[in-house]
Order: sequence, then structure tokens, then C-alpha cells
Amino acid sequence: MKNDIRQSGRSRNDFTQLLIPIIAIVSLFVFNMLRDPSFFSIALTVNNEGNYVLAGNLISILNSASELAILAMGMTLVTSSSGGQDISVGATAAIAGSVFVSALRNGNITPPVVLLGFLACCAVSILVGAFNGVLVAVFKIQPMIATLILFTSGRSIAYWINGGATPTVSSPIIKAIGGFIPGVPVPTPVFIVIICCLAFFLLFKWTNLGFYTQVVGINQRAAHLNGINSTWIKILTFMILGICVAIAGCIRVSRLGLINHETILAEIEMDAILAVAIGGNALSGGKFKMSGSLIGAYAIQALTTTLYAMKVSSMEIKAYKAVVIILMVFIGSPVVKDTTNRLLRKLTTKKIPAIIERS
Repeated sequence: MKNDIRQSGRSRNDFTQLLIPIIAIVSLFVFNMLRDPSFFSIALTVNNEGNYVLAGNLISILNSASELAILAMGMTLVTSSSGGQDISVGATAAIAGSVFVSALRNGNITPPVVLLGFLACCAVSILVGAFNGVLVAVFKIQPMIATLILFTSGRSIAYWINGGATPTVSSPIIKAIGGFIPGVPVPTPVFIVIICCLAFFLLFKWTNLGFYTQVVGINQRAAHLNGINSTWIKILTFMILGICVAIAGCIRVSRLGLINHETILAEIEMDAILAVAIGGNALSGGKFKMSGSLIGAYAIQALTTTLYAMKVSSMEIKAYKAVVIILMVFIGSPVVKDTTNRLLRKLTTKKIPAIIERS
């Protein structure tokens, strides 16, 4: 009976954590339903390559949020373990994308060459992640300050890799990665996000990484006393984020067919951090909910798509996002959370005695 009560408490806490991102995305959908019901229309059209593909705002949201969703998953782990955020993911993506393009330009673009280029940019991104992780875990530098190094210098490194050029890559394989596989009407990046979600699910299911990450974020000293190597866990989360950055960088290069070190995934680190916050995850570290960050990423893209549909300029969109950040900080504050939890306890405490009496 006590186990049932504890399980009920855990379920209520999980629901509370997901409440903010669910409310955010539902509110956007209700607003668009009232504003313009055609916002949700999906059509089967023919693209420039002559393939039948799905088109519409919903497809655009799922497709355009792919890079952000992948980065938000990696950022969630880093935030949980270190109690800080990596602000260099955009610059690191520029480095990874430059390495990817450099590998593709050295010969004919075949599947083995693409795979080799992807592995090369993954290796570089993992090294960058390890560098950030060592600064944070070993030298005890605050994550945002540690990653500020590559935030300011990363795009210059990408510039050096390509010799200051903006090289292009053109291949049916690259178009398929960034767009559509012939005969498949759903954008390829959507499938890549699904694969990443499955990879994280299996990682958390078959290993204790998720548990260890949360323990280190909650109480590093207690984790050490229980035999958990907090230094390695922090470095590992930064390395996993590096893989996510490499995937996002390859997707964006494949979308554009080129690498522009100045603009590729510019300012996406702020959206990734916002996605983690909207997902109900504490930016100070500890317990996390990966599904919340995913919903947060799609909520951000839904907001962006809605504003574009309302003819809002790209510069004005930043102001609207700032308003969302203010609201999320307010809603996620300890005072508001404590008040919400007290109200939920009052609503549910009457049910628990009745359950105990029946048992």
C-alpha cells in the first residue's frame, strides 16, 4: 500500500514537471486554432526534385525543430550534472560542420565518405566537449564561463578550417539527409530526431547514466561517498552533448548544402537552454525530464512558426522570445513551484486516506 502511495507521489511530481511545457504548446495550438484554423492543414505536394512530400506548418515545426530538439537533449544532461549550461554549442556546430564539409570535398560524395565525414566531425565535437568538461569538472570553472572560450573563438576556428571560404556540397545523399529521402514524404531530420530519442532511451534503460547524472547534480559530495565518479560523469555529459552538436551541425549543413561559419546555428544555444527551462528542468541541476526538454524545443519552434505566420519580423521574434523567457523564469521560480505543489497536495490528500481505509 505504501508503495502505491509513493508511486502516486512520483507520478504527480512527473506530471507537475511536464505541466509547463504541455501548457505552453497547448496554448500555442489553441491560439492558432482561434487565429487561423488553416494553420494546421497538411498537404501532399511535389518538391523541386519531383518527389511527393508532406507540407504545412505542423510539418515545418517538426522539421525545423530537429536540430534544436537534438541539442536540447544533450543540454539537459549537461545542465543536470553540472548545474550550468554550455553556450558554445552553436560555435562547436560550426566547427563540426566545417570538418564535415572538408571531408566531403576531398572526393566523390558516396555513403562511405559521408559516414567518414560524420565520424570525423563527431570525433572533433567529442574532443571539444571533453575540453569543456575538463574545465568544468576538473578545474571547477562555472560552465557558462568555461564554454565562453569556444563561444567566442569557435567560429574563428571553423573559419580557419575552410581557409576563410564558404564551400558548398551538392549530392543526392546530402539532399536526402537535409531534406527528403525519395519516396518518403516525411522530412529526414524528423527520423534522425526519433533515432536520437531511441538512443537516449536505450542508454538510460541499459545503463545508470541518467541516475548518476541526477545524483551528481543534486549532491556531488553524496555521489562521491556512494562511489560515483562525479568528475567523469560531468565530462561524459559534455562529450555526449558534443555528439548531439555534431549531428545537429551535419543536419544543418545538409539542409543548406554549404557551411557558413558565421551563421550556422547562430544563437541556437539560447533556444536550447530555453527548451530545457520550458521542459520544467531546474537550470541549477539535478533531476531532469528529457521528454520535457523535447516538448520545450517544439514549443519554441511552434512559437517561431506562429510569429512568422503572423508576419512578425525576425528581429521582433527575439523580443517575443524574451517575454517567454521572463514568463518561464517566473513560473519556474521556487516560490511559484512551492505554491503549486501545496495546492496539488491539498487536492490529493483527501484521496490518500480513503485509499488507506479501503486497504
